[in-house]
Amino acid sequence: MSKYHLVDIDGDLVMEPNRKGFGRGLKVAGELDVNVVALCADLTESTQMSIFKEAFPDRFIEIGIAEQNLVTVAAGLAGQGKIPFASSYAAFSPGRNWEQIRTTACLNDRPVKIIGSHAGLSVGPDGATHQMLEDIALMRVLPNMIVIAPCDSLEAERATLAIAKDLRPSYMRLAREASPIISTSETPFEIGKAYVYSEGKDVTIISTGTMTSKALLAVSMLYNDGISAEVVHCPTIKPLDAETILKSVEKTRCVVTCEEAQIAGGLGGAIAELLADNDPVFITRVGLKNEFGQSGSPDELYEHYGLTPKHIAMAVHAVVSKKNKEKV
Repeated sequence: MSKYHLVDIDGDLVMEPNRKGFGRGLKVAGELDVNVVALCADLTESTQMSIFKEAFPDRFIEIGIAEQNLVTVAAGLAGQGKIPFASSYAAFSPGRNWEQIRTTACLNDRPVKIIGSHAGLSVGPDGATHQMLEDIALMRVLPNMIVIAPCDSLEAERATLAIAKDLRPSYMRLAREASPIISTSETPFEIGKAYVYSEGKDVTIISTGTMTSKALLAVSMLYNDGISAEVVHCPTIKPLDAETILKSVEKTRCVVTCEEAQIAGGLGGAIAELLADNDPVFITRVGLKNEFGQSGSPDELYEHYGLTPKHIAMAVHAVVSKKNKEKV
C-alpha cells in the first residue's frame, strides 16, 4: 500500500485523457495570474487550450501552423513578464522547433511552458510521423528545462498550476487517449518529486506518465508470483528526485523503468545515469528500443512494443532472476 491517496487500481476506473486536465488547469492558472497567456499552433481543441481561449480570448494567440514562431513569440512574451503556455502536438513541438526552444527559451532562461500533446504511441492510426517517442530525450538534455509527464488528468491539472508558478522553462508531455485516473484531489504533486505509489521489497519499478497505471496493474500479477514490487511514480523526469529513487533501490537492489518513449535518453536513460553514478544495480528498461512506431490501435501498439502490465511483469521476473543469481 501507499501513504498517498490513490484509487483502487484493481477496481472500476474512470478514464480521461490527461490533456483535459491540462485544459482545466490552464484556465485556473489564468484566473490566478493575469500574466498567464496561451499560444497554440492551430490545434486549440485537440490540446484542450480551447478552455483557456473561451475564458480569456484577449490573452490567447493563434499562431497557426508555424511551430518555430510559436516558441519565439512565447519567449518574447516571457521577456516582457508574461507566463506563456505554448501548445501543439509533441511531434511538432518540440519535434519541429527544438532549436528555437533551446535558443530563445532555455538559453535565456525564460519561463516558457511547452505543452507537447498527443505524445507516445496513443495517437495510434496516425502512425510513426505523429508518434513522438523522442521528446523526453530531446527536452531532458536542455539546460534549465523542467520535464514532466503526468500519470493522469488530475495530476496534469496540478502540474499545470505548478509550472505556471515556476520561473523556469518547462515541458509537459500529454497523451491523446483516455487513461485511468489513479490519483485523487488529495494526491500530492511537486516539481522535482517522485512518489512511492505501491510499497514493496523485491524490485523497484520506476514509471512515468500513463505507464504508472500499467505498472500498478503489474504489481498484482507479481504478487501472485511471490514478488513484492515497489512502484515509484516519477512525474518529474528532470530534475529527478534522486533521494526517493535511491532510497527505494537501496532496499530492493534491482530496477525496472517504464515509459511510452525511447529508453535511450528517456526516463530509462536518466535512471541508468543516476544509478551508474550512485548505486549500480541490475536494471531493465521497458519502452521503445531504438525503433519507430507504426499505425495501429493503441492497444495493438502497446502489445507489439511490450508496453503492457504483462510485459512489465516479465521484465521484473528477468531482473529479479539476475539479482538472485548474483546472490548465489
